[in-house]
Amino acid sequence: MAGRWKNKLRERDVTPEAIWLNRRALLGGLAGASVLAAVAPGRAQAETLEPNRWEEITAYNNFYEFGTAKDDPAKYAGQLTVKPWSIKIDGMVDNPGDYALEDILAKMVVEERIYRFRCVEAWSMVIPWNGFELADLLALAGVQSGAKYVAFETLQRPEEMPGLRYPVLEWPYVEGLRLDEAVHPLTIMATGIYGKDIPNQNGAPIRLVVPWKYGFKSIKSIVRITLTDTQPPTSWNKSQPSEYGFYSNVNPQVDHPRWSQAYERKVGQGLFASKQETLMFNGYSDDVAALYAGMDLKANF
Repeated sequence: MAGRWKNKLRERDVTPEAIWLNRRALLGGLAGASVLAAVAPGRAQAETLEPNRWEEITAYNNFYEFGTAKDDPAKYAGQLTVKPWSIKIDGMVDNPGDYALEDILAKMVVEERIYRFRCVEAWSMVIPWNGFELADLLALAGVQSGAKYVAFETLQRPEEMPGLRYPVLEWPYVEGLRLDEAVHPLTIMATGIYGKDIPNQNGAPIRLVVPWKYGFKSIKSIVRITLTDTQPPTSWNKSQPSEYGFYSNVNPQVDHPRWSQAYERKVGQGLFASKQETLMFNGYSDDVAALYAGMDLKANF
């Protein structure tokens, strides 16, 4: 297992909270149905930008379990019950069971595994996440030697999530990682942002954060984690396999069928701001490129 991650970003590199929240609006304009990307490159070039109004930044995002309109999550996610919360961990583990989130967090605090402000950069932004490494959670369950993949599942509660009434995707929402990706020290389970609990519309009370992958690896409101020796299905790959592969690595050399991924815009400067080149693995090549040595990353997109 890789060693504990050491953060090189500083408090002054952090993107203002309002700008981070408004990122959904920007990505929606750039990429249609793209889901919020969790975190990204370690370039430490985030700039201080003028925050948008609160009304703008909280009413425009994607969380299809609450509806497909950009203002649906803000309208309906408030009714989601996030306490108590537990995560079922099963499959190829020594200690399967339902793990209460409060017990998980208490153990992480005692073992000093919690990151209060773990700053990582996200497509020209720096986000201070609260959370802990996914590897530490998997260690509690005891991963068996034959396990190769980690599968994730989002909450499916129709009485609180009105978007589940519509077949936008096959419910529940599912996602997956290779085991070596999952236990990489950059991969975390986030429970807060800016020292606050994650807002419901952004994946409360716990979500996945994978810095070098696209947003649809950022599964929200997780209720189940399964260790398996078989590559698990992922929602966007099941829905549109020609557009979304299993790996979801940020690769500027592989275009989405409907748009180029070679360039990105700095957040907060509008849709007509100048573009900059997208970095391979969102700038984390030094940290994660070895995971894919010898792989054809165009075929395995």
